[in-house]
Amino acid sequence: MFELLRIDPKTLFLLYLWGNFFTCILIFSYSFSYATGDNKKILKWFGLGKLLLTIAWVLAILRNVASDFISINIANSLIFCACGFETLAMLALLRSKARKYYLLQTGITIAVILIFNFATLLKATTNIRVIISSIGIFAIYLPVTISYFVEKKKSFFKTFYILCYAGFEILIIIRTIYRYLHPQEQVFTDNLLDSLYCIGLFMVSLIGIVGLLLLVKEKQDHKIQKLLNDKNQFFSIIAHDLRGPLGSSVSLSEVLLENIDEYNREEMREISETLHDSNKNIYKLLENLLEWSQMQTGMITFSPKKILLNTLIEENIELSKNSASNKNIKIVFEAAYFIEAEADKNMIDTILRNLLSNAIKFTDKNGEIKIRLQKTDQKAEISITDNGIGIPDNIKETLFKINRKSIQKGTENESGSGLGLLLCKEFVNKHKGKIWVESELGKGSSFKFALPLTN
Repeated sequence: MFELLRIDPKTLFLLYLWGNFFTCILIFSYSFSYATGDNKKILKWFGLGKLLLTIAWVLAILRNVASDFISINIANSLIFCACGFETLAMLALLRSKARKYYLLQTGITIAVILIFNFATLLKATTNIRVIISSIGIFAIYLPVTISYFVEKKKSFFKTFYILCYAGFEILIIIRTIYRYLHPQEQVFTDNLLDSLYCIGLFMVSLIGIVGLLLLVKEKQDHKIQKLLNDKNQFFSIIAHDLRGPLGSSVSLSEVLLENIDEYNREEMREISETLHDSNKNIYKLLENLLEWSQMQTGMITFSPKKILLNTLIEENIELSKNSASNKNIKIVFEAAYFIEAEADKNMIDTILRNLLSNAIKFTDKNGEIKIRLQKTDQKAEISITDNGIGIPDNIKETLFKINRKSIQKGTENESGSGLGLLLCKEFVNKHKGKIWVESELGKGSSFKFALPLTN
């Protein structure tokens, strides 16, 4: 039985070399042909890791031909880098925004490279170098293995995928302990443990590439399904919200057309104002719909420039004065500093316009709206606070979600679709900022968003 497991080290190196080379071709071909923008970064990291492994195995094969610095130091450093890139790709599949985890993986990889090269500089034996390499690879893969194990959303394949890595980690520990208790002066020997380690390394390499591609596809499918669900929900919201004002407009225009001779001037004026308000709501809804759809399809380009936020806010207050004066609402702007930010002017205009419109809608007559601009934690924070009717908790939780209906009538029965807030969130996210709401029923609301400051 043991004879079936015996592997010649040189054959093993050649197998890894060609395996990683063809893996690189497969990864980059898939990335250029099928991957979405988010997944291309993941595949780029994984492909780069396999490319470094290919180079590392070439250098390893040149042992006793090239210098020890090339065939040992550089070769092993490239192997550690390759493992680091592979774990970064695995983490990116798990968490799209995990800066501290990326920094941890990078730090561990650099530390392992430095320790190995320092040991080589001190003329460490082959056995010690193998032990350091094994512990280093174990340390690089350990955080990502733990991350996958504690992940709540696990499919059957993802569980199998990470169990293979966990099994390989256990095999590394067993081999390290064995090498420590029974020192060897060869990198690979023909004993059973080394043969199992080589087979495990090959299997993990194979499962790693196939598994990553399947997980990338799974992530891509989930994203597509979410977009389809959002689209269906979105159209149901639009259909529902257009029906109301359009129906009112049709009914009013029909009444006006059929009975125009029966109405006096005052009644005509009242019907015309109602018709105008209905058409204005339709126009605002369609305007937001157009911007939102353009954002989703990538037709709106993000063009950040250095802008003075104070001036931008004042311009939007001026545009909102007519709507506010109709309800005798006072708008106050407070800013202790002149603050500049790298932002897209049109997007910030849309955010301010929607938030101001909502504040006016949900504030009673003779109310007040305060706009505050301040610096907090290297960010520009803008808050729009009203003393209106506030937002119930059940609506507050769904304000920025397209798959949940979160509509509330204004103080004078003004209607809305909630699409404006979705648009605000999209534009704030584009700036890598944050938007949130603080509200207490009956005491008003405060919508806040923060933008990164110009360096």
